[in-house]
Amino acid sequence: MYVDERVLDESERLAAADPGGLLRELATGGRQIRETWRLAEEAGAGRLGADGRPRAVLVVGTGAAAGAADVLVAAAGATSPVPVIGHHDHGLPGWVGVADVVLAVSGSGRSPLTLNAVEDADRRGCRVLAVGPADTPLHYLAERARASFVAIDGARPERASLWALATPLLVAGAALGVCRDVAAGVEAAAARLEEIATRSRPSSESFVNPAKLLALELAGTLPMIWGTSPATAAAASRAATQLAVTAKYPVLHGGLPHPAIYQIAAFDGVFGARAAAATGGDDELDDFFRDRADDQLTTRLRLILLRDPGNEHPDVSRRADASVRVAAERGVGVTELSAAGSHPVERLASLVGLLDYASVYLAMLIGIDPSLEPAIHDLDRIH
Repeated sequence: MYVDERVLDESERLAAADPGGLLRELATGGRQIRETWRLAEEAGAGRLGADGRPRAVLVVGTGAAAGAADVLVAAAGATSPVPVIGHHDHGLPGWVGVADVVLAVSGSGRSPLTLNAVEDADRRGCRVLAVGPADTPLHYLAERARASFVAIDGARPERASLWALATPLLVAGAALGVCRDVAAGVEAAAARLEEIATRSRPSSESFVNPAKLLALELAGTLPMIWGTSPATAAAASRAATQLAVTAKYPVLHGGLPHPAIYQIAAFDGVFGARAAAATGGDDELDDFFRDRADDQLTTRLRLILLRDPGNEHPDVSRRADASVRVAAERGVGVTELSAAGSHPVERLASLVGLLDYASVYLAMLIGIDPSLEPAIHDLDRIH
């Protein structure tokens, strides 16, 4: 893999490597939260709680919408008085009925899965909230079902619209009583995203830019990303999606204890200990700015451990520490990133913001246009 580190610190080349302006769109995360919170309140998302607490909350959507569902699930956490479930398949589960709330999300407003969910939820008498661009089939179905509809900006790429898609769900979650201190949490998340955008901006040089440094660590490795709490597991899932779509880069992801306690077996395989033996150790993993032209063409695992200080189960913390030691014994490089903030939405944002930027910088490093999604479009075309 050819990696051109110079592209990250040359302004003209940086601009040329991001023709779709994805970095600029990612920088709107904080604004998305504040604007969409207001839009959701105006659209009546807060009125979902008028009929009392539901039996369950089902969040339907795929792609970026699935990430939005993860945000609500992480915000609800183990303290939610009712189940909050992400659903990413066709058809509603058989148990969903009049006592439940269905939150239907689509970044395009045209997802057949989401459209079918709204129709089915309407037939079953569920309370429904829909989120998507205006003047789309989802908007039409929501109006027909007399459901609240929150219109988002459809011109922004879906993978840069996570916070616009997720914020109405958080407004609904607060109204339904499944999330605590949501207003303060989302404002803290918005501020955190703005701080990350400043530190990760293109004009910030690689040696002080955390997203560029992370991209350099990832380049040429096979990342294995683990979360240690519900919030950081959601961040791991989001990172895997962003790296695949933006950098066209494969990732293994999961969480501790499951499935990480089984994925760790890969440390002994051809991308772990055997690769370390073939390249003579792991000293080069710590030299981000080495000349890679003479590197051996050996892909090696790199563990990206997303920690959540103060919010990990003690057993998970012990396993995470042990995983770092096991990785070191096998010459597997490790990057530990810690979530910051008191509210789960802020902690999630502190990791997602950084990893989103890193996925774009990684695409630039390996000569990939981060704005294109040809395989995804071909799948839809052939289908």
